[in-house]
Amino acid sequence: MSAVIEHLEGEARERLIVWLKRRMQECNITLEALQHALQQDIDEANSIRYRDAWGNTWTGDGEHPEWLRRAVAAGQSIDHFRCE
Repeated sequence: MSAVIEHLEGEARERLIVWLKRRMQECNITLEALQHALQQDIDEANSIRYRDAWGNTWTGDGEHPEWLRRAVAAGQSIDHFRCE
């Protein structure tokens, strides 16, 4: 969401900020809670090492997930799915 706000200018940006603040108040969401949730999303996204075209992901820890096992069994290289 912050990327959207950064690209807006002037009155449109201000209206969006006011709208967001109102929705946060209505739902009792504090700025700290929002920052924490956003950081968790960033951390989770950074921990993903493999992703396919359908949105399946794997961190690389533990056994290969079923979607990746099927792809490798079909002849696809595991490196094809690497995000790094």
